[in-house]
Amino acid sequence: MSDREAPRRRVPGPAKPPRPRGAVRRQPAAGARPARRPGGYRPPPPPVLRLGSPRPRLRMVGLALTLVLLAFVVRLLQVQAVDASTYTAKAEQNRYVVHTLAAERGGITDRNGVALAISEDAYDITADPTMFSAKQLNRNDGPEQAAALLAPILGQDQAALVGKLRPRNKLSRYAKLASRQTPEVWKQIKDLKAALAKKSGAANVLAGVFADPSSKRVYPNGDLAAGILGWVNADGRGGGGIEQKLNEQLSGKDGMIRYAQSGGREVPTVGSTQTPAVPGSDVELTIDRDIQWAAQNAITEQVKQSRADRGYVIVQDTRTGQILAMANSPGFDPNDLSKADGEAMGNAAVQDAFEPGSTAKVMSMAAVLEQNVATPLTHVVVPNRLHRGDRLFQDDVDHGTWYLTLNGVLAKSSNIGTILATGELGKSQPAANQVLYSYLRKFGIGSPTGLGFPGETSGILAPAGKWSTSQQYTIPFGQGFSLSAMQAASVYSTIANGGVRVEPTLVRGIKGADGRFTPAPQPKKTRVVSAKTARTLARMLESVVDDEQGTGIKARIPGYRVAGKTGTANRVDPATGRYRGYTSSFAGFAPADQPRITVYCAIQNATSGSYFGGQICGPVYKQVMEFALKTLQVPPTGAKAANLPVSYKP
Repeated sequence: MSDREAPRRRVPGPAKPPRPRGAVRRQPAAGARPARRPGGYRPPPPPVLRLGSPRPRLRMVGLALTLVLLAFVVRLLQVQAVDASTYTAKAEQNRYVVHTLAAERGGITDRNGVALAISEDAYDITADPTMFSAKQLNRNDGPEQAAALLAPILGQDQAALVGKLRPRNKLSRYAKLASRQTPEVWKQIKDLKAALAKKSGAANVLAGVFADPSSKRVYPNGDLAAGILGWVNADGRGGGGIEQKLNEQLSGKDGMIRYAQSGGREVPTVGSTQTPAVPGSDVELTIDRDIQWAAQNAITEQVKQSRADRGYVIVQDTRTGQILAMANSPGFDPNDLSKADGEAMGNAAVQDAFEPGSTAKVMSMAAVLEQNVATPLTHVVVPNRLHRGDRLFQDDVDHGTWYLTLNGVLAKSSNIGTILATGELGKSQPAANQVLYSYLRKFGIGSPTGLGFPGETSGILAPAGKWSTSQQYTIPFGQGFSLSAMQAASVYSTIANGGVRVEPTLVRGIKGADGRFTPAPQPKKTRVVSAKTARTLARMLESVVDDEQGTGIKARIPGYRVAGKTGTANRVDPATGRYRGYTSSFAGFAPADQPRITVYCAIQNATSGSYFGGQICGPVYKQVMEFALKTLQVPPTGAKAANLPVSYKP
């Protein structure tokens, strides 16, 4: 048997699993697909998990959502219906900010339009206190840190700034840190804010600091006319002088702006409501800046040389009553009140009341002439001493018997001669007192001048029936009653104006925001003495200056006829109420025959050198009068002086 025909060997296959005992072997049905030969074990399918019904759970979820929505609906009804107005108000209060728009204060100029007080751009530094809270800055010392940075810039106390910056409640969203700061100050703060904002990782403690546009009062000429102008306080109101007197016209009317804000900044898309501010009116004064400068320089220098307490000079237009200058020394700079002396911050020329001394004799002589008791040539025998009442009277210089004319009594400023002359005004001394009192009142003594200046004094003049024994004889020569420098100047302007008193004025007019100029009302005029008496007094006053025996020779002005009178009075010390020192003065007008300008000078308590009015006030009068005549271009009249006799031979 060949290899090819060798029988095949049977390879055994995998073992069949044993048939379970009792199993029945099924035969395939006819025509059915033959069963697949088993190739391996097939596990039975896993059991099917049957879920419960979802309807109960859906009901629970629906109920929960219904309750939540119901809560929202109830809350919505409460907010929009029940408490709608309350929540609206709170939202408005938190969202909207109302700021005042400060009106620009009107300017003050002299009679020629030269600026004396102006308003410049400034800023009110403000803050939103809520932006300094620990929640906003992520630090608890935000107000302290901001105050430490702002205090040196604003010049304020650091603790005070902390109090303004620390939020008191959620509604406190505005605090004013400083008023009327210069643009330079705000620029420093802005630069500091920008530098802090650039620092990464650190909160900007100045983010809540802002600025509102405002204005600041500036006086370009420093202390010039400060007593007249006054000043403006921190609240923007006039604190003295014209600033106070005409504050309503100068201040204008503030406006208002209301806008929505977020984080302290305006939201431009929401819109705003605004009421524009109405600027204040401009005030034009009667003073001339140049004459004011000359007067202020002259009185300041003399007060310094005499080491006096204070002094004043008034320059007045004799025809109109307008004040051309009103200077005080010492003064103050309204630009820097921190350095001002409180006693110098008023206007002493209208506020001080003092006994005038011999400058008041012109009123006594006016009464004597008007009552036809005597003439300038009437002879008056003046002894060395005169006993009247309980006193023994004398003149400033010891002398033998003088044989003077009434003109000479005024020229040599004799107290005794004045007592003798005024004693003829009535049949008895009480009657004479009453006549003199009536003339003093006509000249404005004891009454307001009509100027209406803040703090102005009316002076002190007791009724004639209440004059003491000594007052009956001292009042004729200027002791025993008091007046202001403005009242004294007005007396001489009355004589210069032909015997008609014109109330003094400081304001020429007011120009409103619409540009319309409204002149000041015409001042009141009162006839005091006749024109004849006024002319006679003017000629007598020339003798005081021109005659070699006169007391006012230092007031002479070459080329001009000058009328004037010296005064040296015992001075009442305001601190003790007793006589101490002297009031030195000089009053007069020029040209004497065609008066245009009155100048009055007074110096209180000169302690160095002479204290006589003719010696220390006469030169001031001359200096100021010369300057005023040239400034106003008043030419000399060319007429010769009257040269009335001063004395006579018995």
